[in-house]
Amino acid sequence: MSERSIRLSSSEIAALWATYIQENMTVCLLTYFLHHNKDVEIKPILERALQNSETHLQQITNIFEKEGIPIPDGFSEKDVNLTAPPLFYDMFGLSFVYSLTRLLMINGSFLTANVARKDVLDFFITMNYKSTELYRQATELMLSKGIYDRPPYVPYPDKVEYEDKLSYISGFGKKRPLNVAEIMEIFFNIERNYFSVLLCMGLLQVVKDKEIHSFIKEGKKISEQQIRTFNDILMKEELYGIITTNIEVTDSTVSPFSDRLVVTLFHSLNGIDIALLGHAVSLSMRSDLVAYYQKYIAEILIYSAKGVDLLMDRGWFQKPPHAPSRRDLQKID
Repeated sequence: MSERSIRLSSSEIAALWATYIQENMTVCLLTYFLHHNKDVEIKPILERALQNSETHLQQITNIFEKEGIPIPDGFSEKDVNLTAPPLFYDMFGLSFVYSLTRLLMINGSFLTANVARKDVLDFFITMNYKSTELYRQATELMLSKGIYDRPPYVPYPDKVEYEDKLSYISGFGKKRPLNVAEIMEIFFNIERNYFSVLLCMGLLQVVKDKEIHSFIKEGKKISEQQIRTFNDILMKEELYGIITTNIEVTDSTVSPFSDRLVVTLFHSLNGIDIALLGHAVSLSMRSDLVAYYQKYIAEILIYSAKGVDLLMDRGWFQKPPHAPSRRDLQKID
């Protein structure tokens, strides 16, 4: 059977559909950052990121059109107000590319492992490669500008050790020191939530819809709680993991983004956050850490449901492709 005659599987449609929505939002955001950028070092990275996302959108469009699958209703220039004053300073645009490529590498690898048809597999392999290259460039520039915060250092081990006591997993009462996998997950969770707080801070200045404003305010509170919780753990371990937050938000009160784009962005970020917290649970062996991660997963699930309600109430929730209802098809009038 030729490759062209092989239909897309449900997982391949799901991967392409989700990537289209994500990249469509990314194009809007990058267009905005690039329009206001004044930093000549950051501009090439923004341009490459935008070019990558536009290419991905066209490639997915080509696959869907060949298969006769409707193209998702995307965002356009109507969802970005380039005449609005800049809401963020240039460094935030660089932080956005850094955060974006980290998430693309993580999520892209997961999606790659769930597809098989050659054209789809080639698409995700190439996307992962381009994301990795862009991540390297963004990280190098952040290091050169002194805005990249490294995770805590620990002494190198001098021997291989084994553990035979159940107390290793205890996180209440007398606790063992954090292992490097746990430190890694805590650090990057804090970093991710600092970025979320800055995003929320800016959007709270410009969003006028009371329900959406309240939704963003609640999201900011959840991120701040996570920062306090996990920074406190690092401080108690004397790892001093506090990350300095440079204020990268201007005093603009004019929104550069449509409400639909804002709520859809939060819906996407919530899904990513739940997945990454779940990954942190899988790598954490101290019971107090697992309890904290599970607590925040539950909170974000409830919060995410509120975002879905907002999308549905406003007619913005776009259903992904789904299986037919066999019961309905088998009904006799």
